[in-house]
Amino acid sequence: MSAYKFLAVASLLALAACSRSEEAPADDPAAVHKGLLVLDTHLDTPLNFDRPGWSFADRHTLANDLVQLDLPRMADGNLDGGFFSIYTAQGPLTPKGYADALTFARKRSDSIDRVISENSGVISPATTADDGERLAADGKLIAFKSMENSYPLGEDLSLLKEFYDRGVRLAGPVHSLNNQFADSSGDKPRWNGLSPLGREWVAEMNRLGIVIDGSHSSDAAFDQMLELSKTPLILSHTSPRWAFDHPRNLDDERIKKLAAKGGAICMSTIYLSPMNLTPARAKLFDQYEHIADLDPKAQAELVRQWRELDKTEGMWSTTFEQYMTALLHVIEVAGVDHVCFGADWDGGGGIKGMEDITALPVVTHRLLKAGYTREDIDKMTGGNVLRILRAAQVAAER
Repeated sequence: MSAYKFLAVASLLALAACSRSEEAPADDPAAVHKGLLVLDTHLDTPLNFDRPGWSFADRHTLANDLVQLDLPRMADGNLDGGFFSIYTAQGPLTPKGYADALTFARKRSDSIDRVISENSGVISPATTADDGERLAADGKLIAFKSMENSYPLGEDLSLLKEFYDRGVRLAGPVHSLNNQFADSSGDKPRWNGLSPLGREWVAEMNRLGIVIDGSHSSDAAFDQMLELSKTPLILSHTSPRWAFDHPRNLDDERIKKLAAKGGAICMSTIYLSPMNLTPARAKLFDQYEHIADLDPKAQAELVRQWRELDKTEGMWSTTFEQYMTALLHVIEVAGVDHVCFGADWDGGGGIKGMEDITALPVVTHRLLKAGYTREDIDKMTGGNVLRILRAAQVAAER
């Protein structure tokens, strides 16, 4: 990061840290938001980290890029940090498929490490709840790591220890298709929940102290993970089925069971309406998932085509008001001790009125207006996540 960029971002973070250290007036929503510890449990931004000519330290805009999160905008939205995802697309359940996926996941993990190190003046890695609190108190951003889809592990569960050593503290068994561990919410049942290896995966996750992420899992897989796990689950980016009936979402009864076991559902912005994945959008989305393979000129052309398509066919029809209605319902069902936030930034998330990370203060404003206290909101924006991280760590130490 250049000296100018470093000073600009550091100044913004210093202001946020000063605000957090003082008790915010209850009638000032902006001050209340700045005083919160704000985490997002699912950040797909790392798919941009290897883009030629792209920098996490630069301020990008919705007009010139598809990215919804960068260091300057994290300061704007007072996002203190979150879980940067090692996402691996599902491939064949073969030795070669597993080997290729493992190579990819290791590279993505290394990319996260590199970018965090390049910006070490303003953001640092974290592996424990104490790390998160310490970094926030020091005015630094927080970089946890997660693993979306355990497919790269193949059938070798000892590899979980490798990714634990790489800093992963949150992981899900599956993505949009069934794999060797579990059935996906996006596929037809194969295992009717977890596979035998998936049950071993749950035990190894508990042994290491990695929080289990139930997002993308089928209802049956979720039920079985909830029953088998000795520590609370997180759904890192999941919406309520009450708002939109889709298998990717979670129904109210399961939300209640998740809460009863100490877990938390992190409110997403996806699948609150049908996904308008037309052939044109699907083609662009595939290019976006491989954007790091494009040169700067091709990246710019992808952005141009994407924004042009937005004018005639948006990917989601969800409004911010619909999002807030769904969020308030989730809070009512689960309780303030069992809600968190994972909008799916840079992975398909974002809706009209909540297009990037800078919109977070508006959510806090609306929660205050709905009657929730600063203490309530602080649990939801970060406290619940840290509590579940601690529970996993304590259980592993025992």
